[in-house]
Amino acid sequence: MPVTLILGGARSGKSRYAESIALSLSEHPVYIATAPVIEGDPEWLARIEHHRNNRSDCWHLVEEELALVSALQQHAGTKQTVLVDCLTLWLSNLMFADKDVDAEIAALCECLPALAGNVILVANEVGMGLVPETAEGRAFRDAQGRLNQAVAVVADRVEFIAAGLPLCLKGDKVVC
Repeated sequence: MPVTLILGGARSGKSRYAESIALSLSEHPVYIATAPVIEGDPEWLARIEHHRNNRSDCWHLVEEELALVSALQQHAGTKQTVLVDCLTLWLSNLMFADKDVDAEIAALCECLPALAGNVILVANEVGMGLVPETAEGRAFRDAQGRLNQAVAVVADRVEFIAAGLPLCLKGDKVVC
């Protein structure tokens, strides 16, 4: 049950890297996408459609905005690889839905070690930039930092991506 956490900034190459790992481990990996469909935002909808179209047919796509633990428990299997992209959007979805973020993070971290197969989680590292101007922005940044730290503790491997290049922070580096 290897759990891998891939961290990086926006457009760092973390999703592409995570996808390459998943495809090296499984012919038909599960892709759990957490991006919400935001009606009335054509740019956002175009991004989602772009991602859908750029994935090959070998992926089994699951779109789940909130019930991530349930989706993981349903789709993780002994010979299966599951990619979650991304924890940052999942956290944002939880916060906008007024969910108990700390309880959701605890449930995720409790479930991960019990899952069979390979699990790859993608998340943004948001704590390296400017301090957000708003209280809501600071609360999100702080929650993302807590989420990343909690998942890193239970992960077997943690890699940081910058400019498309991986830096192994924990565990053995993946060669794909």
